[in-house]
Amino acid sequence: MTTFLVAAFLIAHGLLHPGVWTTPQQPAKPAPFNPGHSWALAAAHVPPAPARAVALALAWYTALVYVVAGAGVLAGSGWWPTAALVAAASGLALKAIWFDPWLSVGVLLDVGVIVAVACTWPASVY
Repeated sequence: MTTFLVAAFLIAHGLLHPGVWTTPQQPAKPAPFNPGHSWALAAAHVPPAPARAVALALAWYTALVYVVAGAGVLAGSGWWPTAALVAAASGLALKAIWFDPWLSVGVLLDVGVIVAVACTWPASVY
């Protein structure tokens, strides 16, 4: 049961990334944050369109690696912790470069994945 829950968490958390970052902008109701605006890329004078494209690519990459990590947990492989660490680091980079307070829960979840892997918790999936 624990294996299924860990895998479900990794997959669901991964799939939330493109869901959050690809939400269409509606003129009548502004989105909680703008994927086309990155404080770091704006400082480097990168226009919003390429910044948004990079954000979406990184969000999809993060999702893919989280799904691979979740599948690795289900398969009982020994490499899933590495995939989970790569996914969490990618997610943290995404949220740091395009930081918005609205993304804080995602930061906590990514840090939680790193801490759980570092502590080999839960032990039953290792």
